[in-house]
Amino acid sequence: MTPPKIPISVLVVIHTAQGEVLLLERAGPDGQGSGLWQSVTGSLDALDEAPRAACIREVFEETGLVVGSADCPESALIDWQHSEEYEIFERWRHRYAPGVTRNTEHAFGLKLPRRLPIALAPREHVRYQWLPAAQAAPLCFSPSNARAIERLAGPAAT
Repeated sequence: MTPPKIPISVLVVIHTAQGEVLLLERAGPDGQGSGLWQSVTGSLDALDEAPRAACIREVFEETGLVVGSADCPESALIDWQHSEEYEIFERWRHRYAPGVTRNTEHAFGLKLPRRLPIALAPREHVRYQWLPAAQAAPLCFSPSNARAIERLAGPAAT
């Protein structure tokens, strides 16, 4: 039996120096596209896992990008010093302990010099696309994800 998810997560907005944002389409229950687009996200694996460590793990698991490599230096992963608490979507509450309805999400940006090859985790995502931030934000199903992408033009992402 899988242990319940920890209601603390990370959001990593991967973007290029040219302002393109990487969006991933979640796989549906049938393994096909769900129409739900998002940035890299994931819950902490343990209460003592630091959010930054969770970002590095999730970026690798979901995209194949290695934070700390030549093309993706660790200094490119920026903690935006922003978190949001939100209500967990009803469809995913079964993954958490009974009675858990809220999650705290910590936002980070990963600024790449250019588009890099992406290797999707097939159980999680089926497609990806690079879009200008203004086009990417409205496609996100998560309001907190959309707001994070909208903040890209602000000083926190530089």
